[in-house]
Amino acid sequence: MKIRQALFSLSDKRDALEFARGLAAQGVKLLSTGGTARLLRDAGLAVTEIGDYTGFPEMLDGRVKTLHPKVHAGILARRDSPGHLATIERHGIPPIDLVCVNLYPFAATVATPGVTLAAAIENIDIGGPAMARSAAKNFTGVVIVTDPADYAFILAELKANHGEISLATRFALAKKAFTHTARYDAMIANWLTGAPEGVEAEPEKPVSALSPFPERLHLAFDRVEVLRYGENPHQEAAFYRDLAPAPGSIAAYRQAQGKELSYNNIADADAAWECVKTFPTPACVIVKHANPCGVAVGANLAEAYEKAFQTDATSAFGGIIAFNGEVGEEIVQSMSDKKHFVEVLIAPAFTEAARTLLTAKQNLRVLEAPILRTRNPLELKRVGGGLLAQTPDDFDVKPENLKVVTQKAPAPAQIDDLLFAWRVAKFVKSNAIVFCANGMTLGVGAGQMSRVDSTRIAGVKAQNAGLSLAGSVVASDAFFPFRDGIDVLAKAGAAAVIQPGGSLRDEEVIAAANEHGLAMVFTGARHFRH
Repeated sequence: MKIRQALFSLSDKRDALEFARGLAAQGVKLLSTGGTARLLRDAGLAVTEIGDYTGFPEMLDGRVKTLHPKVHAGILARRDSPGHLATIERHGIPPIDLVCVNLYPFAATVATPGVTLAAAIENIDIGGPAMARSAAKNFTGVVIVTDPADYAFILAELKANHGEISLATRFALAKKAFTHTARYDAMIANWLTGAPEGVEAEPEKPVSALSPFPERLHLAFDRVEVLRYGENPHQEAAFYRDLAPAPGSIAAYRQAQGKELSYNNIADADAAWECVKTFPTPACVIVKHANPCGVAVGANLAEAYEKAFQTDATSAFGGIIAFNGEVGEEIVQSMSDKKHFVEVLIAPAFTEAARTLLTAKQNLRVLEAPILRTRNPLELKRVGGGLLAQTPDDFDVKPENLKVVTQKAPAPAQIDDLLFAWRVAKFVKSNAIVFCANGMTLGVGAGQMSRVDSTRIAGVKAQNAGLSLAGSVVASDAFFPFRDGIDVLAKAGAAAVIQPGGSLRDEEVIAAANEHGLAMVFTGARHFRH
């Protein structure tokens, strides 16, 4: 199918001029709506404006431009139907073989502070989606182009194929177009159903804060890759990226070397990455099966790694390591000296010397990602027949927010360790207990059905690693329901505790802390993680 006539209607005019020039060089006639037509005409290209083509001017402040039978019949007529071709010929409608369209900038408009409903409404495109869907529906005879990134390869194929585009390419572009319009409509629906009640009564007033939970939630993701397998080898899996991923999220990774990633690799890398990003000083986080098994801060990343590894060298084997700064050769050499087998290593950057050493570990997956401290606007979890959505756990506590509830107050150094332990506990599966001292974890108890069992396990972990808990601090992600957890951690050697408080037995728990001479502070908020 040879391309003879192309229609342009663009909001995003990036590279459109070069694309149009390339088409014109192939002998393609150009039609265009107003703004794009001026761009092409000013560059010396012969172009027919759509109003001259249809015999009707653009009207209603631009709301009606391309909604005309001469446009849509020229796009939708089946090229393999003699009846269709005879009909458009009888009405003097030439076929339109290529449609290059992108849509009004609704996303950019509603992202503007102080946007009004009226402004949002005027940036809902009507003619653009109609043309894109018409052309995509008739892909057997029409090329639909919605992405400027496709211009170059389309021109290359036209040149190579003497002005024709293959059926396979047309079908691929049609799928892309339907995805494009579906996402556009979903974005509009999410915004409108998330707008506050009564907004329609005052469309010229700035729209107040949107609900994070629109009445109808439409999601769109792009497949990044099909993974080696799922949680288990008999399960299939793939990784999808949000259309606008939070900057600095795991979705921004670039794999520098190593084997293909698995489902568990990405899940665990995300857990490590989200944790390490929260530390303002050099930090290392080692994760195994979605739980931090070693976390530390230090004067530099090398020191942080040494301390994190000490927490639980056994669990660190086959784990994921995340750093919040550039990784140097000292760290990689230390990993080799320890014979520390690692599945994934993730950091914002690696020195050239570190890269050279890492090439000897060909199977090690090395990921780079920006360290921006942002979170997804919504956390999602699939359940049978539905979806749970929540805002991220962004609660942070500062020294002035801590409420001392015991007779003994924590010393300044203990405050630092308590806040460190609290930060780590936020990323440990509930019930979570974390022993810490001197900016490193000593023992982590995760995912137990009772808090006292998590406390015992954390103590055993420290004992197995040969680490003393004398004078340590402890973080609990939720309140202690009974005094037994306090008795266990005090016996292990802890000197201070940070917890949310809020139990019916708070007084009993505080009394136990006073009996053992512990300092205890309440944060007022818990960090359950399921």
